Amino acid sequence: MLLRGLFFGALAALGWTHVGYPLAVAGLARLRRRPVRAEPIEPDVSIVVAAHNEESMIARRLENLLELDYPEGLVEIVVASDASADRTDEIVEEVAASEPRVRLLRRPRGGKVAAQNRAVRETRGEILAFSDANATWAADALRKLVRGFADPDVAYVCGRLVLQDAEGTNREGVYWRFETWLREKESALGSITGGNGAIYAVRREDYPEVDARFGHDLALPYLLVQRGRRAVYDPEALAFEKPSRDVEDEYRRKVRMFEHCWLITLRGGMFRDVPPLYLTELVSHRLLRYGSGVLHLVLLGTSTALAVRSPFFRGALAAQVAVLAVAAARPGLARYYVLVSWATVEALAGYLRRGVPAVWEKAR
Repeated sequence: MLLRGLFFGALAALGWTHVGYPLAVAGLARLRRRPVRAEPIEPDVSIVVAAHNEESMIARRLENLLELDYPEGLVEIVVASDASADRTDEIVEEVAASEPRVRLLRRPRGGKVAAQNRAVRETRGEILAFSDANATWAADALRKLVRGFADPDVAYVCGRLVLQDAEGTNREGVYWRFETWLREKESALGSITGGNGAIYAVRREDYPEVDARFGHDLALPYLLVQRGRRAVYDPEALAFEKPSRDVEDEYRRKVRMFEHCWLITLRGGMFRDVPPLYLTELVSHRLLRYGSGVLHLVLLGTSTALAVRSPFFRGALAAQVAVLAVAAARPGLARYYVLVSWATVEALAGYLRRGVPAVWEKAR
């Protein structure tokens, strides 16, 4: 009885987080949409780019930001260099020498969030916009990003990251299109449960300085909802990145990312003081999604133990073995799903064994 309960519990949890919850959110968003009162506005904006050893792309990033369709006098661009040991600082200073909107902020190695926190304290903009060094923005991205702040309830706006062709075996783009669709439905209900580091903005008065080991992507939305504010998504504010070329590279990136997600989920007070609907979203989209690898292990273990008793469980075991065989045989969605699910398990084990460092390595 216990094994059956574990099997069907894990199956139900996986079915809910991957299929049931997205369908439920999409349906509910049609019934009780909470629109953002977005209007064209031009507030002062401080754009912060945290960088560590980004000499190969920082010049391109600054060129892109300087070409944004936004009044020059209302924008400052700060590169928070987290103890870069290459030519990153030199390149930023060369640009800043001829462009007063650009400024370099050097700081000792402390991690991305620590660099962002320091930059916020040394900037002036009413709106704080953040981006990664390896991203580029559409020309009108900043205008689209800030228009949501015309709504006084909005404290955080996340734009849409468009992943370009990986030219390899990575299938992150397929998953990301689904994730951005789901994010749009959550935003329509009230607030999103996660952002992305390529393009987002926060009102200065609402900006929370979080633990340096936390990431803004997951921490800021729920922290702001706990304060009675909204964290929303604008799919027309576009940023572009090239993902990891191969799924194995994506796997290693996901392990590092999920370690921080586990820290925030288990130690960040995520589930306290939020409305019931948003709590359901956090559990469904975040906790169960990050736990999907453990749930699959439970499913595999219980179906193996029960296979001798019932044709149903033998079929369930055969189906799981077939997916694993397809994943092992050739690149594709099956391999991507299996590796990303296992990345959640490895990340949880790493977090429990050694904790999570604040520092990070640049995206490649």
